[in-house]
Amino acid sequence: MSDALLVELIAVLEALRDDAAARVVLLTGAPPVFSAGADAGLRSSMSEVERRQTFLAHKSRFTRLFPRALALLEGLEQPTLAVLNGHAVGGGWVLALGCDFRFAEAEAEFWIPEVDLGIPLHAVFTTRFVRLVGPARAKEIIMEGRRYTAAEAQALGLVHRVLTGAALEATAREHARRLALKPARALAEAKARIAIITATGIPEVNAMTEGLLERP
Repeated sequence: MSDALLVELIAVLEALRDDAAARVVLLTGAPPVFSAGADAGLRSSMSEVERRQTFLAHKSRFTRLFPRALALLEGLEQPTLAVLNGHAVGGGWVLALGCDFRFAEAEAEFWIPEVDLGIPLHAVFTTRFVRLVGPARAKEIIMEGRRYTAAEAQALGLVHRVLTGAALEATAREHARRLALKPARALAEAKARIAIITATGIPEVNAMTEGLLERP
C-alpha cells in the first residue's frame, strides 16, 4: 500500500461513512495478492539482509496514514466483508482484520514479516491480533513470522469462510446480499456494541449500566 493508495482509500472510506445508500461494503484485491502491506520496494530476489536494509531505509507516511484508514474502516456503520482473493501480508492482513467478515481463497496465505525486517510491529497491528486470538497466539503470529494457510487462519478465527475459485466472489456477494436485506439500524447498533465491548472489555452488567446494552 503506497501513500497515494492509502490517501485514496481514506477518501473512499470517508465517502462511504456518509453514504446512507451503501448497505454493505466489500473490500478485495488483485490476485495473487489481496494486499502486501506497506509498499517498500521489496523484491523476492533480495536476500534477507537486503530486504531488511531496503525496508528500514524506505520513507513513507504509512505509519500515519494506515491507522487512519483502519479506524475509518472499523468505524463504518455498514457491515464490511474482506474478500481475500490472494495473500495478505503485514498491514494487508491487518486491513482484512478491520472488516467484520473475512472470506478467503483456499490458496491464500497470511503472514507478518515485520520482525524479520528488523522493526517491531506497530501497536495498531499488535492490538488487533491480541484482541482476536489472545496474547499467546499473537506472539506466535508476530514473533515467528511464519506463513499461515487460509485453513489455519480459519482455525484461529481470523477467517470466516475458505472457498476456491469463482465460489469465493459468488459466496461473498450472496452473503453481502443477505446482510443488505436486514434492517440497517439494527445491524449498525449491534456492530457498534460489539466493537465497544471488545475494545473496553466491559462485562454485560457494566455495559447495561453504561447504556451500551439495553436491559432485557
